[in-house]
Amino acid sequence: MKSLILHTATRLMIGVLVLFSLFLFFRGHDEPGGGFIGGLVGAGAFTLYAIAFGSEATRKVLRIHPITLIALGLLSLVVSGLIPMFFAEPFLTGKWLFIEWGAFDTKLSTPLLFDIGVYLCVVGFIVTVIFSLEEEG
Repeated sequence: MKSLILHTATRLMIGVLVLFSLFLFFRGHDEPGGGFIGGLVGAGAFTLYAIAFGSEATRKVLRIHPITLIALGLLSLVVSGLIPMFFAEPFLTGKWLFIEWGAFDTKLSTPLLFDIGVYLCVVGFIVTVIFSLEEEG
């Protein structure tokens, strides 16, 4: 599809959609959002790009094969479940690590690692489906 309006809007919107996707992802620990909805919005950004510019251009922008995203997501899911087992706790038990750097405090957790896995799996799956549908049509 050769549409100047679609190409221009896509170039402007892809960055906004990816940032909004990350916002939803990080917001999901304390409020509605998380890996699934963030992943859907992120996949929507790449879907819009694929509609405007084709799957080959989108593969170049994505820079990583969607199946690799799914594999990394599954690895993250499994690792988030195995970490508590090293502390003699059941599979998928939440573990937190609090880090204080002066005025900056942060917490790393196995639920965050799990959410990262969900995000990567959703983006990888949706983009794989979109690529396969576009290549067939």
